[in-house]
Amino acid sequence: MGDSATTAMAIGDGNALTVALIVILAFAATSVLALALGRRPAGRPLVYGASAAIAAAGFACGLAALFDAPAARVLPLGLPLIGAHVRLDTLSAFFILVVNLGGVAASLYAIGYGRHEHSPERVQPFFPAFLGAMNLVLVAGDAYTFLFGWELMSLASWAMVVAHDKAADNLRAGFIYIVMATFGTLMLMLAFALLAGSSGAYAFADMAGRPHGALVPAVVLALALVGAGSKAGLVPLHVWLPLAHPAAPSHVSALMSGVMTKVAVYGFIRIVFDLAGPPAWWWGIPVLAAGGITATLGVLQAMLQADIKRVLAFSTIENIGIIFVGLGLALAFKGNGLEAAGALALTAGLFHALNHALFKSLLFFGAGAVLDATGTGDLEKLGGLIHRMPTTSVVMLVGAAAISALPPLNGFASEWLTFQAILLSPELAPWGLKLLVPAVGALLALAAALAAACFVRLYGIGFLGRARSDAAAGAHEVDRWSRGAMIGLATLCVLAGILPGPVIDTLQPVVAPLIGARMPMQSDVAWLSIIPVGESRSSYNGLLVFIFIVISAGLAALLIHRFASRALRRAPAWDCGFPSSDPATQYTASSFAQPIRRVFATGLFRAREQVTLPPPGDLSPARIRLTEDDPAWRLIYTPIGQAVGTLSERANALHHLTIRQYLGIVFAALILLLLVLAIWP
Repeated sequence: MGDSATTAMAIGDGNALTVALIVILAFAATSVLALALGRRPAGRPLVYGASAAIAAAGFACGLAALFDAPAARVLPLGLPLIGAHVRLDTLSAFFILVVNLGGVAASLYAIGYGRHEHSPERVQPFFPAFLGAMNLVLVAGDAYTFLFGWELMSLASWAMVVAHDKAADNLRAGFIYIVMATFGTLMLMLAFALLAGSSGAYAFADMAGRPHGALVPAVVLALALVGAGSKAGLVPLHVWLPLAHPAAPSHVSALMSGVMTKVAVYGFIRIVFDLAGPPAWWWGIPVLAAGGITATLGVLQAMLQADIKRVLAFSTIENIGIIFVGLGLALAFKGNGLEAAGALALTAGLFHALNHALFKSLLFFGAGAVLDATGTGDLEKLGGLIHRMPTTSVVMLVGAAAISALPPLNGFASEWLTFQAILLSPELAPWGLKLLVPAVGALLALAAALAAACFVRLYGIGFLGRARSDAAAGAHEVDRWSRGAMIGLATLCVLAGILPGPVIDTLQPVVAPLIGARMPMQSDVAWLSIIPVGESRSSYNGLLVFIFIVISAGLAALLIHRFASRALRRAPAWDCGFPSSDPATQYTASSFAQPIRRVFATGLFRAREQVTLPPPGDLSPARIRLTEDDPAWRLIYTPIGQAVGTLSERANALHHLTIRQYLGIVFAALILLLLVLAIWP
C-alpha cells in the first residue's frame, strides 16, 4: 500500500486524467502486442505481466483522483469536428479504482493459470482490450465515447466467452450474451438521445445542465434501468450471465462478474444520479423492487446449481440486487429531501460494489483452481479438497464467509450499512415507500440467509468430506501466481471488513456531489468503530469482533489441547449401522438443496424430482432426475423469440415489392421522422 500511496500522490500532483488516458492507450498497445506474439510461449507472462503493471497504474490513478479536483478535456478523436469529451471526477475515479484493482488480481492470476488454459492465445489479445474498454467507459465525457467504450467492452468479453468455440454451449452462451448486450446498448442510446434532446448536445456537461419536463427523466430512468440492468444482471435481464460466466476462462469470469458488472452499475449511477436531474420521490420504487427481486431469485437459483461456476454466476445476480437496493434507497431518500439517509444508502451500495469485486473475483479464482486441479467443477464429483489444496481451501473459506455476510469480513460491513439505511425508511413520507422498503428488507434478510446456506453447501460439499471421484482424490495445489492473487484478495476482504471506517470515508467524495450530503467522518470515531447514523441507534466495530473471534478460538484450542487427550483418533463416520467407505454415502449437493428446492423452487422455477426405482429383483441403482427452468425464459424470451421468427418470415414479402412500393415506404418513413423531429422537445 505504501508504493501505491506514493504513486497516487505523484499522480495527484499532475493530471490524473492524462494518466488515465495513457493507461487506456497502454492496454490497447498490449492487445496489439499479444496479437504480434501469437502462440509464442513468452506471450502469456509478457501480456499478463504488462496488463498487471498497467492496471496498477490505473489503480493509483483512481486513488489519486478521488481526492483531486475533477478534470475534463476534448480530444481530437471521435465524431468529426466535435471530438471526444473525456473527464475524470470522483465517481469515475472510484470505479476506475475498482476496475483496475480487479485487473491487477486477474492479470497476476492469469500468469500462472494461463499455462493450464487450452489455447491461451485465443484469450490474450482480448484481455487487455477488455480492461482498456472498461476504463474508456469510465472516463467518457459524452454519449458517443461512452457507447463506443461500452460496445468495445461487450465485444472483447464476447470474444473471450466464445474463445473455446468447439463447445456448443459456449457458442450458445456467446450468442445470447451478444444479443442482450446489443439490446442494452440500444436502451442506453435512447436514454442519451432523450437527455440530449433536439439540440444534439451529447456531452455529459450539456446533458446535466439541460432542463427537462416530468416525462423525459421518467423514461430515462426506465431506459437506464433496462440498459444498464441487462449488463449488470438484473432479473429478468439476467439470462446471459449464468451462461457466459461459466463458459469463459476463470480469470475472465472473475473480471466479468466482479468488475464488468460494476461498470454497468456506474452507467446507471451516471445517467440517473448525474445526468437526469433531481429525482422525483417515486424514482426509488422500481429500482428497489428490481433489486429486492433480483437478490432473492438470484440466490435461490444459485442454491439449485451443481456446477461451481454457475453457483457463483447466480450469486453475482444476488449481489447486484443488493447493490441496486442501496441505489434505490438513495434515490428514494434524496427525492424526499432526506439527503443524510441518502448518503448512507449510496455509501452502502458503493461499498458493496467494491466488496463484491473483491470476494467474487476471489471465489472465481478458487473455482478456476479447482477446475485446474481436478478437471471438473461439478460439486457432485468433488470433496476432500481441504486435504489436497490447503491454500485454496483457506482462501475459498474466506471468500465464502465474506459473500455470506459473516462478520468480521467485508460482505457483512456493506450489507449491515444497507440494513441501517432500510431502518431509516419510517422517515419517508409516501406510503408506497413506507410499505415497499420493509418488504425489500425482508427479501434481503431472506437472501442473506439463503446465501449462507448456499455457500455452506458449496464449501462443505466441495472441500470437506471424502473425495467423490478419482479426479478429486488426485487433486493438487495450484501454482504460486494463482495462490498469490487469491491470498491478496482474501487479505483485502479481511481488511475491508475489520477496518470499514477508512473505506467509508474514502467514498464520501463520491457520494457528496451526487446526493448533496455525506456521512459523518468515521475516522473521528473512537476504537475504529463505525456509527452510520447515531451512537444511540447503532454502531459496529469490525476490529473488536475480529479480536474476539481470534481470542475465543485460540482459548478454545488451548483448552482442548491442554485438558483433552493429545492422541489423534480416526474412526469411520456413523452411517446408521451400515459400514461402508463408499463416498456415495455422503451428503450430495442435490440432497443438501432438496428442502429449499421443495419449499421455494417448486412454484418459482418449476423444479421437479423424477425418481425411477428398479422393480423387485433388479439390482440396478435407483435414479433421480432433477429439472427446473427459469421463468424469464418461459414467460419472456421464448415468446419473444417465437414472435421474432414469425415476423421475420412475414417480412420476407418485402423482398418482392415493386419500385413504387419501395419508394412509398421510404417516403412514409421520412414523413414519420419529420413528425418526430417537429414534436421533439
